[in-house]
Amino acid sequence: MHLQNQVTKFMIELVWIGSAYLMGLLVSRILLPPLVGYLIAGYALYSLDINEFTALPHLADIGIEFLLFSVGLKIKPSTLIRSEVLSVGGGHLLIVTGISALVFFWFDQHITGGLILGVSLAFSSTVLAIKVLEDNGELSSFHGRDVISILILQDLIAIALLAFADGHQPTPWALGLLLIPMLRPLAHLLLKATRNEELQMLLGVTMALAGGILAEHLGISADIGALLTGVMLGGHGKSEEIANKLWTIKELFLVAFFLQIGLTGLPEKEQALTALWLLSSLPLQGGLFFFLFILAGLRARTAFVSSLALSTYSEFALITTNAVVDSGLLVQEWKSIISLAVAGSLAIAAPLNRYSHILFARLEPVLTRLENKKRLVHLDRIPNSFGAVEWLIVGMGRTGTAAYSTLHSQDILVLGLDADPIVVERQLAQNRRVIYGDSEDSELWNGLQLEKVNGIILTMPDFSSRRSAITQLRNHGFKGNIGTLSYNDEEYDELAQVGANFVIHTLVETGNLIAQHMLNTK
Repeated sequence: MHLQNQVTKFMIELVWIGSAYLMGLLVSRILLPPLVGYLIAGYALYSLDINEFTALPHLADIGIEFLLFSVGLKIKPSTLIRSEVLSVGGGHLLIVTGISALVFFWFDQHITGGLILGVSLAFSSTVLAIKVLEDNGELSSFHGRDVISILILQDLIAIALLAFADGHQPTPWALGLLLIPMLRPLAHLLLKATRNEELQMLLGVTMALAGGILAEHLGISADIGALLTGVMLGGHGKSEEIANKLWTIKELFLVAFFLQIGLTGLPEKEQALTALWLLSSLPLQGGLFFFLFILAGLRARTAFVSSLALSTYSEFALITTNAVVDSGLLVQEWKSIISLAVAGSLAIAAPLNRYSHILFARLEPVLTRLENKKRLVHLDRIPNSFGAVEWLIVGMGRTGTAAYSTLHSQDILVLGLDADPIVVERQLAQNRRVIYGDSEDSELWNGLQLEKVNGIILTMPDFSSRRSAITQLRNHGFKGNIGTLSYNDEEYDELAQVGANFVIHTLVETGNLIAQHMLNTK
C-alpha cells in the first residue's frame, strides 16, 4: 500500500511537470513566453480534475522568495526610492482605489470588501515584471529600477492590506526586519569565507529561506524577508555569481507558481464576463501609469516601457481576495473572477513586454509629443552630444571596462555608455568618461552626430540588445566600424549579417588566447 501511494505521488508530479513542459513548448513555438503555457496547463489540469498537488503552493512560495532574493542582490538601497516612484506609485494607487470605491458604492456592493479589492487590483505582478525585466537584461536599467521600486512600495502596502483583511497584525518586532540590510558587513565576511561555488549557491538558498521564515514569524510576507536578505548580501563581488547560480532553481520553482494560478478554478459564464471586463480596463491602468510617469518628468520611452511592465494584476490580488471572501466581506464568486483576471493579465502582458521596444518605436511619433521637455529628470535625458570622441564603448561591465582601459592607455579619446545608473556612478568615481544611455533607445542614436566616431564596441551581455544596437546604428547611417562579441555560432552569424564588422566568439577566442600565452611562456 505504501509503495502504491509512492507511485501515485510520483505520477502526479510527472503529470504537472510534463504538462507544464508540453504547454510551454507549444506556446513557445508561436513566439509566446513559456509562462503563458504554464497558465494554460494549470487550467487544463483543473478542468480534468487533476489538482491533487499538495506541495505546489509551497513550491510556488519558494520560487517567489528566490525571485525577490535575487532582486535584492542587485539593488542598491540608496537609489531605490526616487521622487517619481513615490509620486507615480502612490498617485496610481490613490486614483484606482478611489474609482473602485465609487464603483462598488454605485452598485450597492460590500463597500469595505470592494475597497480592499480595488486597492489590490491597483497592484502589479511582481513575478512577471521582474521576470520580464530580467529576461530583457533591463533589471538594472533606469526604468527597471523605477519599476522594482514601485513594486516594492506596492508589496509593502499589500502586506498592510492583507493584515487588515484577515485580521492578523504584524508583531511589534516586525520593524526590526528593516535592520537586516545593516548586517551586510557580517554577511560579506561569511560570503568571503565561502569560496566553494556549491557552498555559495547553498548560502544563497539558506539566506533566502531564512529571511522568509523570519518575516513570516513576525507577521510579514516571506517575500519581503527574502528581498531584505538579498539586499544584505548584495554589493559583494560574488553576489552576481550567486544570482546566476540561483537562476535555474528559481525558474523551476516559478513554474509551480504559474500552474497554481490555473489550478484555482475555472469561472462560470457571468464570472468570466466580469473577469473580461477587468481585463479590458488594463489599458486604462497602463495609460494612467504612463501619464503619471510623464508628469513626474520621465521621457516617453521610459514611461511607456515602465508602464507596460506594470500593466498587470498582481498575485497579491489572489491572496487578498481569498482573505476578503473568507472574512465575509465579498461573495465567493470573486475568487474565480480574480483568478482568471490575474492569469489573463499575465498572458497578455508577457508577449507585449517582450516586444515593448518595437511597440514604442511604432508609437514614438505620437507619444513623444506628450513629453514635458522642461521637466525631464537629468538622468533620463538624451545627451545632446558625445563631445570629442574617437571610440564609443556600449556596456561598461568587465569586458567594456577592459576595452576602455586599453584604448585610453593609448591616448585615444574614448567614451563609455551604460544603461545602469549604478554602473555609470561607479565608473565616474573611477575617473572614466561614462554617460547614461540605453542602446535600444532609437532616440539616442537619432539625435547624435557620429561622423567623427571611428568605431563602436558593443559588450552588452544580452544578444537582442547587441543586435538591436547594430541595426539602429546602420539604419541611422553610421559608417564606422562596429565590434561586438558572441557566445555561439548562431549569434556570430546574425550579428555579422546585421552589420557588425568584427565579431569575437568569446569561447573560441579565449581558447586561442590561452594557447598563445602558453606557447609564449616556453
